Amino acid sequence: MSSSLSFLPPMERSFQTRITVVLLAVFTVAAAVLAVFNRMQEDIYQSPTDGVIWVEAPGGLVAQRVAPGSNGEIAGLKTGDLLIRANDRAIPRWASLAEEMIRTRAYNTINYTVMREGIRIEVQVILGAQDRSFNDGFRAIALVYLCIGLYVLFRRWTAPHSTHFYIFCLASFVLYSFKYTGELDGLDLAIYWGNILAEALQPALFLHFALAFADERGRRRPRLMSLVYVPGVFVVGLRLFAMWKWSATEVLRHRLDQIGVGYDATFYVLAAVVLFVSYRTTAAPLRRQQLKWLTRGTLVAVMPFALLVAVPYLANIHVPDLVTKIAGISLVFLPLTFSWAIVRYRLMDTDLIFKRGVTYTLATAALVGLYFAVVAIAGEVVRKRVPNAGTWGVIAVIIITAQLFDPIKRRIQDRVDRVFDRKRYDYRQTLIEFGRGLNTQTDLKALLHAIVDRLPRTLLVTRIAVFLTDGAGSFRLADGHGLPPSTYELAGKGRLELSFLDFDQPDAGSHIFLENPQQALHLTESERRAAELLDLNYYLPCRVQDKAIAVIGLGRTADGDFLSSEDVELLESLADYIGIAIQNARLYASLEEKIVEYERLKEFNENIVESINVGILAVDLEDRIDSWNSQMEVMYALPRAEALRQPIANILPPALVEAYHRATAESGVHNLYKFRFETRTGETRTANIAIAPLVSRDFTTVGRIILVDDITDRTDLEAQLSQAEKLSSIGLLAAGVAHEVNTPLAVISSYTQMLSKQLRGDAKFGPLLERITSQTFRASEIVNGLLNFSRTGTTEFKETDLNAIIRDTLTLIEHQFKTSGVTLDTSLLPELPPILGNAGKLQQVFLNLFLNAKDAMSEGGTLRISTVANGHVSVSISDTGSGISPEHLRRIYDPFFTTKSAPKEGQRRGTGLGLAVTYGIIQEHAGKIHVESEVGMGTTFHLEFPMLRKPAHV
Repeated sequence: MSSSLSFLPPMERSFQTRITVVLLAVFTVAAAVLAVFNRMQEDIYQSPTDGVIWVEAPGGLVAQRVAPGSNGEIAGLKTGDLLIRANDRAIPRWASLAEEMIRTRAYNTINYTVMREGIRIEVQVILGAQDRSFNDGFRAIALVYLCIGLYVLFRRWTAPHSTHFYIFCLASFVLYSFKYTGELDGLDLAIYWGNILAEALQPALFLHFALAFADERGRRRPRLMSLVYVPGVFVVGLRLFAMWKWSATEVLRHRLDQIGVGYDATFYVLAAVVLFVSYRTTAAPLRRQQLKWLTRGTLVAVMPFALLVAVPYLANIHVPDLVTKIAGISLVFLPLTFSWAIVRYRLMDTDLIFKRGVTYTLATAALVGLYFAVVAIAGEVVRKRVPNAGTWGVIAVIIITAQLFDPIKRRIQDRVDRVFDRKRYDYRQTLIEFGRGLNTQTDLKALLHAIVDRLPRTLLVTRIAVFLTDGAGSFRLADGHGLPPSTYELAGKGRLELSFLDFDQPDAGSHIFLENPQQALHLTESERRAAELLDLNYYLPCRVQDKAIAVIGLGRTADGDFLSSEDVELLESLADYIGIAIQNARLYASLEEKIVEYERLKEFNENIVESINVGILAVDLEDRIDSWNSQMEVMYALPRAEALRQPIANILPPALVEAYHRATAESGVHNLYKFRFETRTGETRTANIAIAPLVSRDFTTVGRIILVDDITDRTDLEAQLSQAEKLSSIGLLAAGVAHEVNTPLAVISSYTQMLSKQLRGDAKFGPLLERITSQTFRASEIVNGLLNFSRTGTTEFKETDLNAIIRDTLTLIEHQFKTSGVTLDTSLLPELPPILGNAGKLQQVFLNLFLNAKDAMSEGGTLRISTVANGHVSVSISDTGSGISPEHLRRIYDPFFTTKSAPKEGQRRGTGLGLAVTYGIIQEHAGKIHVESEVGMGTTFHLEFPMLRKPAHV
């Protein structure tokens, strides 16, 4: 209702609204009924006229003007004639002549007695009927006004100034539809005074409308605005005073009509000026567009009336009737302007027009009336049928009937609400359903897709976009519907300038409206390009805790119309739900990210524990195993699933359990060095064990952690190194002994040979000397062998055939291959180019690789050996054995690294030096070695040697 009602309490405001609507409905029905009866009376009664303008003068009425072709001119009346009698009755004033014409009626003869230049003349005039051909045109204007009022009455009845606008439409309807016929009965008098009141009220309402519409910020006070109606009250009061106090003369009537016409024209022109000034000064695009059409329509309607009707009439200048009527008809542009502004530019959304109410109120009143009628009839029936019931019996029946009818009344009331408020009811249902759907959606992408899919179907818009804030205050395009593909491309590159979507400013409104995004002059150049590309008219913020976290942009409807205020209100309500849903989805996504991060960190920590080459197990305060890493599985040959939640006494050997209990009896970290224990497989292992308290963040002991560092291989290596040192010492000792022994052996050998020559042929001593000589040579060979064992000489390289070395090596271990079930598949290039190498060391290389392949094929298999020449000599050795795991593949050339520390039956115990020596020999020959292996599929070694380059003879 009116803006003044907004300050009343809700119940009082609702009551006053209903009363106002009921009164407006009564006045509307009354005006419509009177207009219909007035039109019917106009068809029945013809108002007589002689076509002469008579003005009071001494002795009678003077003909001021005789219309050409009128009945008076045909009868011979001329300008200046003095009318003294009509039908033998004296005519001192115009009112007397009007009464006589009404008695005579139209199309009958009236006898005039006139004086012309002092001569008395009798003139018979056949009265004609007044021209009412334009009355139906004015009634059409009135109907347009009434249709506008009723249209907006059912569209927006709660907006500020709505009562004022409807009264303006109703007053305009009365002004243009009420036509005084002159029959002077009760209906004619009601029509006359209704027209007088409408003529005084309509211009004031129009000027008030113009002032209120131009007042964007509501700065004009209602009391000052009420001064607009003072001139209209004065005009009506002047007519009443003239009727009661002054004589009814034609001059008085003319003067009153001049005042009324001047009042109308002045207020129309003032309203046009106000609208024009407001149009030139307003900055709001939609309001400017509305004012443009209102201003133009008002000027087109008002200026002809003011210039061609009002000004000549006030100056007593005669204007042809046709011009006057055309100027009056121009007023039809005023309601047509309102119609165009309402349909095309949504004038009803400017809070100056109101919607449905009359039918709703009447339906409610009828329902209440029916309710009380049923109650009253029930009481009357009981009073007549059961007279002994008394007053209390009637009261009891009325109460019971009221209680029984109340549920039915509420159900009917709900149906009425749905019928007469269907759109709001549907929007409310849409809001509830959509809100429920949003609350159940936690995935942000799915939520945005639901928004851009549901809203276009609900509001029938062609374009929609959702913009999300990135936390720094700027927005990005997150999803959309109906947008061109280039929009997403520019948005992905960060080239959409969306700085105008700043709803966190203190003066930011509830939404942004761009009537023409291509001409948003208040935006910067980059922002204008973005707005033009998006082509969206509405931007509504989704706020959470007074902060915009998202913005919804919408275009026009499929019919090219703007959204109504109800649509915008629905969107503003939905925006809050959407903001909460987006915030929840973001929080859920953040929680998922934290969960994923936690899982990643947990997996990372577990990977560290699993990858470390140390056995780790955690024990709770009840000595049950909580953690058992993969190294413990390998070391102890027990899967994790079987170890977890088991007491350590059931898993670990008794010696280790006893040592654990001794360590836990005391505080601090305890270390067990080179602790020997037996695994479940019966294998004895040596490990360095650390037992430490497992504490939480608040330094509370929650268990124990045990670190088991298996050093069995290390101890074996230390033994090997010790043995190597012993052999080295023996070698040094042998070298020293050889040098010391070699000299006396040489002396003995020399003297023995001399004696043999002297005693040659001696049968007794000759054989003895030869035996001494041979034993001396044998001892010398032994000494030379010791020297070779301890000597580290240089390697001799010469032209070498790799195919021959491979065949010789295979011959050495052919028996082992047969006993192991290994099949040989050789493909040796017949004319393989020679290389520069040492045959003995190369044989050692192939021997190591062949034996490793045999050990990898414990169940038998195929060993493929091939040689090729392609710029260099290549050898490929491929087996179908167990393969090498990826974690071991990078370490196979490390000294003392072996996977055969516990060889199976028929396998060699590895020393970890074979491939290391092989790698060194290959490097010594300037070659390359490369391995490819897949667990369970086999291993292939690729060897490359440079070909021997022989000198060319020129």
